[in-house]
Amino acid sequence: MADTIGMAAQAAGQAVRFGLYLGLNRIVDWRTSALGRAPAEKPRGPIPSQAELLRDLMGVLMQDAAAVRDGIYPPMSDEPPLPVQLKRIRDMLADLPSALARRNARDASTATTEASDDLPDYFVQDFHFQTGGYLTDESARLYDLQVETLFYGATGAMRRQALRPITTFMHGRDQRQVRLLDVACGTGRFLRAARLAYPAMKLSGLDLSRPYLDEARRHLTGLRPVEWLAANAEAIPLPDASQDIVTTVFLFHELPPDVRRRVAREMARVLKPGGLLVFIDSLQIGDKPGWDGLLEAFPARFHEPYYRHYAIDDLDGVFNDAGLEADAQSTAFLAKMMVRRKAI
Repeated sequence: MADTIGMAAQAAGQAVRFGLYLGLNRIVDWRTSALGRAPAEKPRGPIPSQAELLRDLMGVLMQDAAAVRDGIYPPMSDEPPLPVQLKRIRDMLADLPSALARRNARDASTATTEASDDLPDYFVQDFHFQTGGYLTDESARLYDLQVETLFYGATGAMRRQALRPITTFMHGRDQRQVRLLDVACGTGRFLRAARLAYPAMKLSGLDLSRPYLDEARRHLTGLRPVEWLAANAEAIPLPDASQDIVTTVFLFHELPPDVRRRVAREMARVLKPGGLLVFIDSLQIGDKPGWDGLLEAFPARFHEPYYRHYAIDDLDGVFNDAGLEADAQSTAFLAKMMVRRKAI
C-alpha cells in the first residue's frame, strides 16, 4: 500500500529544509562578499539558470518523497534538535572570516597541525577550506551543515538515491544475512538512512577520520550498532568476498587518480561475486552538458585539488578494470549514481 501520508510528511519536511538552507546559502554568500572574497576565474563552460537549478533540485526532493511513498525507506530527516542546529549555524558563520582568509590566500594547511604519521598526504589538507580539514571534532560537527548549505538542503536526498538500487538488490533476500560496507562513511548520514530502511542488515562504516567516525556514532545513537573501521580505503581491513553491498558517497572526487583505482580494486575485492556497488559522487563533464561551467567553477571556489581530473576521469574504465560491471547510471541534481555488479 502506498504511504501517501509519509510522502506528504517527507515533502513538507524537505520544503522547510530547502527554505532554511536557501536562506543560509544567501547569508553565507552575502557575508563572504562583504568580507572581500578574491574574484574567481570565470568558467568557460555553460552554466544553468537559477530557475533550471531549482527545477532540478525540486525534482530530486520529489523523488525523495516518492521513495517514501513506495516504501523504499521511511520518512526521515537529518536535522539535529533546533538548539543544536542554531548553535551550529552560529559557529559556522563565526568561522567564515578565517575560512575566507585562507581561501583568498589559497592556504589549505590547518589540517597539518592535526595529522598523524599514518595518514596519507592527500588526506591531510583543508578540503573546502574547512578549518582543520577532516581531522577535528569541530570540523565533524559543522560538516553536514556546511554541505547542506552548499547544496540548498538537497544532500540527504541525493545521498538516499543509493537506497533505490539496494531495494531492488534486496528483493527476496533476508536482510539479516546481508552485509553492507559504506566506504568513507564520514559523519554516518548514509548509514543512518540505511539502518532506518534495513534495521537488521549488518552494516559497517569505514573512514580515515576518527573525529568523523565519532560524529557518525552519535548520529546512530539509539539504533542497532554499526561496525566502525578507522582505516584507509586503499587497504580495507575485511576479508575477500565478505560483503554483499558496498557503497561510497562523495569520495572519489577527493582522491588522486591512482588512489581512485586502488580503492575501486579494494571495493571489488571485498564484494562477493554478484555483489552490488552503489557509487554516488559529483557530476562529471558531459553528464549534463549545460552545467559544465558549474563543475569548472567548483574547484576554483573550494579547495578540491583532485576535482578537475575527477571531472574528466574514465570511471567506467576504472570500475571495469576492477571487475565491476555496469548495471545502471543516473543523475540527481549535482550528483551522479553508478550501479555496478561484481563479475560472477
